[in-house]
Amino acid sequence: MSYWPLLGVGVVVAGFALRINALLVVTIAGVVTGLAASMPIEGILTSLGNGFIKSRNLPLILLLPLPIIGLLERHGLKEHAQNWIARIQSATSGRLLTVYLFMREIAAAVGLTSLGGHPQMVRPLLAPMAEGAAEARYGKLPDAIRYKLRAMSAATDNVGLFFGEDIFVAFGAIVLMHTFLRENGVEVEPLHIAMWGIPTAIAAFLIHAYRLRRLDRWLDKQLQRHTQQLAEATTPLPQGAKA
Repeated sequence: MSYWPLLGVGVVVAGFALRINALLVVTIAGVVTGLAASMPIEGILTSLGNGFIKSRNLPLILLLPLPIIGLLERHGLKEHAQNWIARIQSATSGRLLTVYLFMREIAAAVGLTSLGGHPQMVRPLLAPMAEGAAEARYGKLPDAIRYKLRAMSAATDNVGLFFGEDIFVAFGAIVLMHTFLRENGVEVEPLHIAMWGIPTAIAAFLIHAYRLRRLDRWLDKQLQRHTQQLAEATTPLPQGAKA
């Protein structure tokens, strides 16, 4: 068995690490894999063309929701989400994201992976709600804190989806593992493979929930210090004192 075709994986890793255009990286990785597998140029181009034809409707699926989300944002979707979460006095950014993490994992575990996502959930709803929960407690947020909350909102969606979908028996990775094991003489049911994803999903939830709890503590410390600095900067100096 030749391992040279695995060079394509290295191309993908290097390309993403260098933040090169994803489409270009995947295309180059496909060409490198084909050449390493001693495929003729015509065969590589044919495979790329067939892949393009089979997935040509994918851009429509990804792009069609964007105008709808943009229209909702134009009519105040973010503002309404922030105002709604601000009315809940016990809500914090960490608690909100923990609840979303739980719901995202459960939904992904039953195959409902499209219920969340960065363009349709994180950007228009989740991140503004996390910011609104923090603003209700501490007032106007510095840009650094705001970007931190947005990044943590995106990370929460990623963790919930990645570890939740491993439990879904029809997930592509489980089918791939089942096929690989079967070809190598290991008979195991896909449901059995999916069940072993449950401990990992639980561990991922606990670890990330702990990170979100630390996020609340970090926010409390940073924003209280920021509020104190603003108060000191706006306090008028006594008469005769030098600035």
